[in-house]
Amino acid sequence: MKNKILFGVSLLFGLMYINAGLNKFFNYMPPPKDMPPELVKLMTAFMQIEWLMPLVGVIEIVGGLLFIPAKTRALGAIIILPVMVGVLLTNIFNAPSGLPIAGVMMLVNIWVIIENRHKYQPMLTK
Repeated sequence: MKNKILFGVSLLFGLMYINAGLNKFFNYMPPPKDMPPELVKLMTAFMQIEWLMPLVGVIEIVGGLLFIPAKTRALGAIIILPVMVGVLLTNIFNAPSGLPIAGVMMLVNIWVIIENRHKYQPMLTK
């Protein structure tokens, strides 16, 4: 039962990140009209670095794809982690209205990392 729940949550998580990554390239989701001014300023600064958003998009797509199958989920969770930390910090400091979703997403990522801790163990031992 736990594996089925984990797969369902991982599927949704992966699809959300694939969608976010694809949006970085195709811009099919317009930004909200009521974005806080601090977030608009931050996103404008990010857009000035031409390679940053495509890089984040590729990481989101690859991480999302790897997050779905159980065999590659541990790698997907680690690839997505830096992006997830950025999303969480952005929501904490600039857009608190998105914090519940970002918090749940971070908890899912941490859950997957904890469930796969045995796969990371060889990197941590000598």
